[in-house]
Amino acid sequence: MENCMFEAVYRKYFPFWDHLSDDDRAAFCRSSVELSCPAGTTLHDGSECTGVIIVRSGCLRLYILSEEGKEITLYRLFPGDICMLSASCVLQSITFDVFVTAEEDSECCVIGGCAFADVSERVPEVKIFALEAAVSRFSDVMWVMQQILFLSMDKRLAIFLLDESSKTGSDTVRLTHEQIARYMGSAREVVSRMLKYFASEGMVEVTRKGVILLDKPRLREMIK
Repeated sequence: MENCMFEAVYRKYFPFWDHLSDDDRAAFCRSSVELSCPAGTTLHDGSECTGVIIVRSGCLRLYILSEEGKEITLYRLFPGDICMLSASCVLQSITFDVFVTAEEDSECCVIGGCAFADVSERVPEVKIFALEAAVSRFSDVMWVMQQILFLSMDKRLAIFLLDESSKTGSDTVRLTHEQIARYMGSAREVVSRMLKYFASEGMVEVTRKGVILLDKPRLREMIK
């Protein structure tokens, strides 16, 4: 990917681009790389400042990891989304480790964290953008924590299935029980038991292709 192509991407996604000097734009482009990430690739393991990630295609998953090795998915990133939590050198107040992996084959642009941090210290619009991008995601994080702490498993699973159906525009959630459990911060056995109960009530059908939502009104009624 040539620098001019990076610039076209950044002009599309960064509202502050016109506020940058030519030198700052060149610094962004010089520090940028294009990554082709097969499913399962780890882009950020929390140990260093990877940089600012822009998803061009595919899907990334951002999660935290407990001392016991339990994963809790905080949110996923889709084409056009920007990840600031992978750039701890830009947002130094972020003191917890997050992990970013490719959920499916993905194409990303990554701006070096040091270059982004340097420009953000001199250009207020860049600093504001970085803070707003991070803060906007904390509502997603708080929603996940609220579900884990305060909602029963049946409600959490109903919410998850309805959300997935809404995102994909399909009544079939094409995920394994293991994937659903990982997204929800639960155990596969718990998810399987709850899906079996949903199926016995005629709300879903569990197949090899995924979970088919048969009665959305009843699922919505569960979460009221």
